[in-house]
Amino acid sequence: MPLKRTDPPALLVLEDGSSYHGYAFAGRGEVLGEVVFNTGMAGYQECLTDPSYKGQILVMTYPLIGNYGVNDDDMESAGIHLEGYIVKEYQDQPSNWRSRRTLKDFLEAHGRLGVDGIDTRSLTKKIRTAGAMRGILSTNVDDKAGLLERVRAYPGLVGQDMVAHVASTTPYLWKDGAAQPLRVGPKDRLRVVVLDCGVKYNILRHLEALSCEVMVVPSRTAAKDILALEPDGIMLSNGPGDPEPITYAVETIRALLGKKPIFGICLGHQLLGLAVGGRTSKLKFGHHGVNQPVKNIATGRIEISSQNHGFVVLTETLPKDTVVTHTNLNDGTLEGLAYPGLKAFSVQYHPEASPGPFDANYLFQDFLTLMKTHAG
Repeated sequence: MPLKRTDPPALLVLEDGSSYHGYAFAGRGEVLGEVVFNTGMAGYQECLTDPSYKGQILVMTYPLIGNYGVNDDDMESAGIHLEGYIVKEYQDQPSNWRSRRTLKDFLEAHGRLGVDGIDTRSLTKKIRTAGAMRGILSTNVDDKAGLLERVRAYPGLVGQDMVAHVASTTPYLWKDGAAQPLRVGPKDRLRVVVLDCGVKYNILRHLEALSCEVMVVPSRTAAKDILALEPDGIMLSNGPGDPEPITYAVETIRALLGKKPIFGICLGHQLLGLAVGGRTSKLKFGHHGVNQPVKNIATGRIEISSQNHGFVVLTETLPKDTVVTHTNLNDGTLEGLAYPGLKAFSVQYHPEASPGPFDANYLFQDFLTLMKTHAG
């Protein structure tokens, strides 16, 4: 006989009127967001702290979540950015020597709603068929009609500037694995300026591991102010939501093209595509997980990649001199582009992983080589 739940009931209502019942194992209240699923078997802490999930309610397809707790080392930002969290079964007794707190405690410390007991397999099949949908997750389960009315009035992610909610507002120096006040002095090594649209810490960790001086600047920083820092290279970071409303970053990138080596990741890849004149569109249900196969066109090698994005650059809208470097083997979408004459390249996926495989971390070395080639 199943144990009686003491957690309050919770309800997920999608914009098409379908609903899913569960229990709030963390937090109380009501949140709105785009409902997406992630296929990773591990890495829930990194997903929770990835700024790219801002504006979304995340469903984990792996059924047991929370079993290794939360630690102090696997943070990808300073907090949780997603709107709500849905799992099949929450494990409240973690077993791992690195664990410092439970997933429940972590979610509640950041004011986030966590729900389990939902049939995540059925929900995932629904999203795969119908596409990512707007949803409302609430512990007010007695007013489904009201919930449906509110979710249908929710504008969703398209056309919204989500970067403004997650990007840093002041520049900082990333040193010794942490953010420190920015002090600009003489260069004694390669200097990378990171345009922060919601950067993951592991991108910064990789750059520091390559002995780069890493300076992070807000997404609205002008090109002239970036160049004033005398960078040897510029990183365009990941971030959440629709790239097309981020016109200020597109203008900055356009003004930087050809002046310094540029490497874009995820949203940074999309912004680079827009800066050269391309267009983007929304994917049906996005790519969220650690098992996406990507083909490297130059080598023919297949890389298993970590991905988290809901929009894609349309290859046919790019200039004729675009070099397509990587493609997704699942759906044929663009995964990488390059402009050798402009010293710029980008990938749609996450070579820094965290979570995920490190098949593509060679791209950081490629960026280092490009900076060394054009230094001075």
